[in-house]
Formats: sequence, C-alpha cells, structure tokens
Amino acid sequence: MKISVLGSGYVGTTVAACFADLGHEVVAIDVDEDVVATLSAGQSPIHEPGLEELLANTVGDTLTATTEYSALQDTEVTFLAVSTPSRADGSIDTSIIESAASSLGAAIADQSTPQQVVVKSTVVPGTTENVIAPLIAEASGGTVGEDFEIGMNPEFLREGSAVTDFLEPDKVVLGAETDRARGTMRAVYEPLLERAETTVVETGIREAEMIKYANNAFLAGKISLMNEIGNVCKEYGVDAYEVADAIGLDERIGRAFLDSGVGWGGSCFPKDVRAIIAAARAVGYEPTLLESAIEVNEKQPRRLLALLDEHVDVAGERVAVLGLAFKPGTDDVRESRAIPVIEGLRDRGAHVVGYDPIATERMRERFPDLEYAESAGAALDGAIAALVVTEWDEFAVLDDEFDRMAEPIVVDGRHVVTRRDGLVYEGLTW
Repeated sequence: MKISVLGSGYVGTTVAACFADLGHEVVAIDVDEDVVATLSAGQSPIHEPGLEELLANTVGDTLTATTEYSALQDTEVTFLAVSTPSRADGSIDTSIIESAASSLGAAIADQSTPQQVVVKSTVVPGTTENVIAPLIAEASGGTVGEDFEIGMNPEFLREGSAVTDFLEPDKVVLGAETDRARGTMRAVYEPLLERAETTVVETGIREAEMIKYANNAFLAGKISLMNEIGNVCKEYGVDAYEVADAIGLDERIGRAFLDSGVGWGGSCFPKDVRAIIAAARAVGYEPTLLESAIEVNEKQPRRLLALLDEHVDVAGERVAVLGLAFKPGTDDVRESRAIPVIEGLRDRGAHVVGYDPIATERMRERFPDLEYAESAGAALDGAIAALVVTEWDEFAVLDDEFDRMAEPIVVDGRHVVTRRDGLVYEGLTW
C-alpha cells in the first residue's frame, strides 16, 4: 500500500521505517528541512537501536522523505504522528496536531478517492472525533465517512527497543467506527501480521485513545507501587528485589516492572499520566491513585540524596552521577531522574561530574556548565561519592574504578553495582 506519515520525530520515523521494511511504499512528511535531509540521506534524526539499518535499507527504495504535504495525495493512508506536548497543568497541547490536521485536509481537498487518516499521536478520548476530524473536514471541504475515513492506532514503542516493539508487538490496536476504516487499517498491518504472532484489538476510536493512556498509567503506577514497597523494605532491612522475585511469580502480578529504584521518566509515562489526570479532572473526577504514583516518583530522587547525606557532606566535594539518560538504550534525558539528582547535589554545594555512554550532549543542553566525563572511571576519579541513576550494563562491571575514588561511597538507585569489600554501598530500596 501507499502510506504517508506526517511527523518524523521519534514515533513517526520509527513507524515510517518499519512500514517501509514491511514492503509498503512510504513517504515521510515533516516541516523541518534538516530532518527531511537527514532521512533522505538514509540517516536517523533520533538515536534508536536498529533504526539506522532500516533506513539504510529502505530510503530511496520503499521510503522517501519530503516537506511537501501534497505528497500525501498519492497515498491511500496517512498516519498523523506529530507531538502532543504537555501544558503546565499536565493537559495535552493539541496545537501541533491541529495544524497538521488542517494542512492534511487542505492537501486532500481535490483527492478523488477517500483518504484513510489514522491518528498515531497520543491524544485523550474524544480528540480524534471532536477535534481532528472536524479540522480535516473543514480544510478539505469533505465529510468524514464519505470523503475521508478517520481512525486511531496508538503506539506502544519503548525507547531503546522501538523497532523490535513495532515488528514484534504484543498487540495491535485498531480504533475505528466504520467497517471501511477498520478494513483499511487492518490491510496496512497485514504484512506484519503474516510475520508476527500477535493479537489484533479492534475497538472504537475513543477506546483506542484510552487504551494508550491506560497502558502507560498502569505501568507507571506499578513501578511507583513497587518503589513505595521498596521504601518500606529499606526501613525494615528487607531485600526488595527478593520480595519482587517472589510476588512476580504470581501470574496476576508478573515480574516485569517490579525493579524498585529511583523512578521513571522519559517522554511517555510522565506526560501520559499527567494528561489522564488532567482529563479526569476536566470531567470532575479526582484520580487519587494516579496522583500518588507521580508523588512517589518525585520522592525517589530525594530519597537517593537523603541516603547520601547520611554518609557524607558533599559541600565543596566532587560527586559522580553515573547515568544521565532516563533509561538505558537511549540518549533521551526528558524527565530523567538524573535531573533532580544533579539539582539536589548542586543545592548542597557539590561539584558534580556526570557520565553517560550516549546522553551527554542531550544533558549538556540542560546543564551546559556541568562537568562531563569521558568514562565512568574518569567520573569516579577523585570523587567522594557516586550516585547510580541509570542502569547501563557497563556500570554492573565496574570494580577497580571505584578504587580511584577519594571515598568509595556508592548510592545505587538502580540495583546495578555489586557490593564488595572496600566499598561503602547503599541501595535505594534494599
């Protein structure tokens, strides 16, 4: 099929490359000329394992990139994959997707065959039908269900494993209100369904919108609940990871997302949980459990710093922060737990040196005057303490590097470092 993808950010680029890999003819459309030039050169504008290889194999063949919306006139299906950032109150800002919807509508005004529009962006229930569809109709002069179809297909892509998540999904959610829209969306995924064994969930548009939020809110809540349990374990001298292993054997609970630690960050969990809280409040409901999940998450970096305070006064001292990305496998520092940790250390008068295998330049945009090391060993050299914030594999094999510290104090927020003689080790929740 001929597919267009509006937006070449994290989701749009991955979706476009994966659809092209499945054999569809795909055109990626973005207003940023630099992004389009990067894609056209077969390079990825984002860091994501496996994506560069997909682009190298598909660009110029089944994948092209352009800044022209008119290119979607030659396609049968258009995916809207632009960002929906958070406002100050946590609600989503739909201005970008509204603009994209209007431009899309204008581009298909003279199209003779109905265009299938699929919203891939994360939006709260009602947005696709009440905001996006009317804007497309107004700009195109057409009618939804006659001149164009509308659908919702939420993404479940994790940074660091997005390509695998797309090509080997645990579910594909297709939200539509007509048989024609549902059938077209399923046809898009048919090459994937022939490759991968997965479950297709066919549902309504609002249900599809809500499934994405429910998915992320549940996972964020599960992490925060285990972090709270881990905090209690810490007070009683109980190994929270042994507790997690045991309760994870209960099929109703499962072991995934039970690793207690310094908390969650990134572009999805914080934004989506705050958005669903704002959406609930907008209709008069107070989601207290979700509010508590955020409260626990915000508390974890402060607990990490409090444990450090029990061992040493860091004023005027060198302190290493190991891990700057919000999770391993990505250079994304959005809502990284390293940010409040660095801020807390600076408030204490510490000289902070940060290290991350790939996220240094992204964090430098946030803290341009911070000292950044070229290796974990260099960060530890002469430090009075080290805080582990991201669970990169290379931190698990650190050993002699700790001997280069002025004081071998390690506060581990991710259960990564191995305890050993000569190391003052403090786990966050164990």
